[in-house]
Amino acid sequence: MAQQATFSLRVLSPDRIFYQGDAYMLELTTSEGDMGILPGHIPTTCVLAPGVMTIQEKDPQTGEKVSRVAALHSGFIEIMPDTVNVIAQVVEWPEEIDINRAKIAQQRAERRLKRYGSQMNVVRTELALKRSLVRQSVAGKFIQE
Repeated sequence: MAQQATFSLRVLSPDRIFYQGDAYMLELTTSEGDMGILPGHIPTTCVLAPGVMTIQEKDPQTGEKVSRVAALHSGFIEIMPDTVNVIAQVVEWPEEIDINRAKIAQQRAERRLKRYGSQMNVVRTELALKRSLVRQSVAGKFIQE
């Protein structure tokens, strides 16, 4: 039996259906590290960590494979052989990111880490720093294209 070429992908956030369609591959960051998902993937669930999410899909105009990137900050993923559901707390397309705001958030987090060290919630500040860096990475790819 031939393997399916695509899988159904849904990315949901609290305020919208962020993405719904067929994908060839999905790449994202879990709490265990980076993960690539292809059709027929073993069923699993994972906790998502801040990172760049890359969706490989078919361009509706040309029919060629294209990659779309988004900033994904946290959530869960449910993987089935022919369906993948991402439930994200925050997910943004590059054009939705305010890169200046992300840079300010990065500077603020870096100052807090230097100034307060162990006297503050370092994990929370490191996550804020990671989110700002992910936003800048995704927005930077959008600006370069």
